[in-house]
Amino acid sequence: MSKKSKKKQTPLMRQYFDIKEKHPGTILLFRVGDFYETFSDDAELISKELGITLTKRNNGGDQTPLAGFPYHSLDTYLPKLVKRGYRVAICEQTEDPDSAKKAGRKVVQREVTEITTPGVTMSEKLLDHKRNNFIASIHWAGGTAGIAFSDISTGEFALSQVSKGELDSMLQSIQPSEVLLQKKYKNKLPDEVARYNITYIEDWVYQGDYGYNLLTDHFSTHSLKGFGVEELEIAHQAAGSLLHYMQETQKSSLGHLRRLYAYENTDYMALDSSTKRNLELTTAMQEGGTDGTLVSILDDTVTAMGGRLLRKWIMRPLKKVKQIQKRLEAVDWLYKEHDRRHELREDLGQIGDLERLISRISVGRTNARDLKQLQLSLAQIPRVKTQIAQSDNELLDSVNDRLKLMVDVQERIERALVEDPPASIRDGGIFADGFDEDLDELRDIARNGKDYIAKIKNDLAKETGISSLKIGYNKVFGYYIEVTNTHKDKVPEHFIRKQTLVNSERYITPELKEVEEKVLSSEEKSKTLEGELFEELRLYVAEFADDIQQIAAALAQLDCLQCFAEVSFRNNYVRPEVNDKDVVDVKKGRHPVVEKTLPAGEPFIPNDIYLDNSEYQILMITGPNMAGKSIILRQTGLLVLMAQLGCFVPAKEATIGLVDKIFTRVGASDNLAAGESTFLVEMNEAANILNNATPKSLILLDEVGRGTSTFDGLSIAWALSEYLHNKPEVAAKTLFATHYHELNELESRYERIKNFNIKVKEHDGKVIFMRKLVRGGTDHSYGIQVANMAGLPQVVIERAKEILSNLESHSLDVSHDGNGAIKKTAAKKQAAKKTTQEVQNQEQIPQMTLFDTHVDPRIETVMDKLEASDPERMTPIEALILLSELKKIVK
Repeated sequence: MSKKSKKKQTPLMRQYFDIKEKHPGTILLFRVGDFYETFSDDAELISKELGITLTKRNNGGDQTPLAGFPYHSLDTYLPKLVKRGYRVAICEQTEDPDSAKKAGRKVVQREVTEITTPGVTMSEKLLDHKRNNFIASIHWAGGTAGIAFSDISTGEFALSQVSKGELDSMLQSIQPSEVLLQKKYKNKLPDEVARYNITYIEDWVYQGDYGYNLLTDHFSTHSLKGFGVEELEIAHQAAGSLLHYMQETQKSSLGHLRRLYAYENTDYMALDSSTKRNLELTTAMQEGGTDGTLVSILDDTVTAMGGRLLRKWIMRPLKKVKQIQKRLEAVDWLYKEHDRRHELREDLGQIGDLERLISRISVGRTNARDLKQLQLSLAQIPRVKTQIAQSDNELLDSVNDRLKLMVDVQERIERALVEDPPASIRDGGIFADGFDEDLDELRDIARNGKDYIAKIKNDLAKETGISSLKIGYNKVFGYYIEVTNTHKDKVPEHFIRKQTLVNSERYITPELKEVEEKVLSSEEKSKTLEGELFEELRLYVAEFADDIQQIAAALAQLDCLQCFAEVSFRNNYVRPEVNDKDVVDVKKGRHPVVEKTLPAGEPFIPNDIYLDNSEYQILMITGPNMAGKSIILRQTGLLVLMAQLGCFVPAKEATIGLVDKIFTRVGASDNLAAGESTFLVEMNEAANILNNATPKSLILLDEVGRGTSTFDGLSIAWALSEYLHNKPEVAAKTLFATHYHELNELESRYERIKNFNIKVKEHDGKVIFMRKLVRGGTDHSYGIQVANMAGLPQVVIERAKEILSNLESHSLDVSHDGNGAIKKTAAKKQAAKKTTQEVQNQEQIPQMTLFDTHVDPRIETVMDKLEASDPERMTPIEALILLSELKKIVK
């Protein structure tokens, strides 16, 4: 804005636009008295977003758009803006209007005290108590991405370096609400981050040693060696820029960010974005909520910290047998100790969100209720320790050791605060009587002002001998002493005459003025003193942030372990055996989600799964739609994942050989915005599997190749199966569900491919699903029967049966008569048709199958002609001519 146009503005509007220029990209909520106001473009935006009336304000002759709301409605409107992806700057009045007048200023001083963004907020209105709210920053250097992420509401701060190909999976794991990038990417946004809420910051923040120095200054260290991240130089840029952004937005100390740790994937099972989506771990594929997800079944945590940690565990299954066994042993002990587990759940349920409590306390966005909740939560720790003290489990002993009692902090808060403090510090009344002598005196004066003055009057009457002495009050003199003329000669010398009346004189004394000051200002002074005392108490508690964060982490871990035990007991899960072998053996396994969502009274049919790397590497599963192929695939993936979480599993028995990665290719999806069709997405996922699988992996394939023509799709599925079988470096345990019955031929060709099918029965033209996985292949899809069950018109069903019959007899002539009616002609089968084996014996021609690689030269000619033809475009006559030519070549 030009200087000339600024001169025309009112002082208030000039101040507004000056502050607005310093905070680009934000909605500026400008405090004016009891309202937060917005002007110009911001006013038009929030009027539309919040449904607030848009008015105008005079601005040096111009009418500037204006929209606002009362300051006490901030908690109502701010979350709405931030949830829609806006960054909001809160600009407060930092001085009293009377002070501004006395200083000769036309407007009160104002400054931005906080910027709330989707990824940086402390507001309970914006935070899901069982989800982390991460913000991430990314810095690329060649093919490596440095990434840092933090949840400012809990104090977590981590960094990592990954390859470009691993970045998407990592972002899927942390699911950031906001991602920071350099401005240089504004016009060329990398695909990996396109789906996220992006904030661009200045390029210089990512350059040089700025980020590294910012980190060492914050942690008061000479280097980052103590955190084990000194070598992650690319990630330093990301972490420094993230810290810079959080400091700029919060405008306060971030003392609760005490640790920086390296986020390593080496200890965890690799789950790519497709697998996380297809297995519906934390988000449902259809509705996007949590119904029907694994977390909806497993989450019976009773603390907010536990709920957040459980989501992390689900997205990061363990990959080391010893760590898994430690969790399973702890869960087993809690599983068997029913009474202790029940009491433990009661005790944990009384504990508040320590992570977010201490974060708010540390940054100064807190109140007395937060401190009181902290004290009451810490008071539960002795009871929690008692519940697990008898365990001989290594993991539970570790939890117990980290649960410090924090007696001094508890006693300090308990002694200081009233039992039920008010929400606002400004209202006073938060400290208990007897905590501070000066506060007690001010309160006494405020509560008993009249009695205090009456006592002074009586004392003066006795001192002077003037029984009729009075103490009065007016706005001019304040409190005064009134003595009738009869007793003027008794007035002491230290009385100061202020006013003469007809029958009396009025006096003041220094002592009376001191009392007056105390009485008139005692309430305001007591509130001010309480504010100072509260800040002292807050700072005292904040010094213990590191200890309280460690207690919170231990409680979260304990909550997850008891949660696994509770869910396992309630749902009849069993403890799996997890080892380093290459066998996955599940007896009577069940899908943990599906079994809970079946209609009342309908049982879930359990199934056995056996996979290994020596005989049963690839299970080729055929069967009709709706029979349950996809359920068995997902069920197997979820059981392996649950076992490596350290949870019991829904089965009669389960032995799980450690899996390093789970891959899925399930269902149809597209990415049209990126120009990717359903089939291209399918092939991308298949390529990712073949390029990254290992013999320790588990692959779940559902209908590979269905997105293209039958022969193309079948060929791809066949070749993919061969590749997984024949390439030792990618020979992963695989479940392959397919409608391509031709793939059953693979069992006779390859020793580690076995055919299975989902058993069905056909009765009166209808198919009955048995939901049972049995040995052997099938050559029937029952697609028409399933279509009939879906309610297709009967005429369509009957027509489909006719067409199927004709296709199976390899002859179909479909044309239209003059009225447009469809007519069909099916050739009769030759009565004396020779079998393929007879022809082979008589003509000595090798039998030709679709997948033979060594063929007779005549057959090569046949194949060339077939390849050059397009059956989908040929007329029936053209097809017959081609068939005649092929027959001549073969003879």
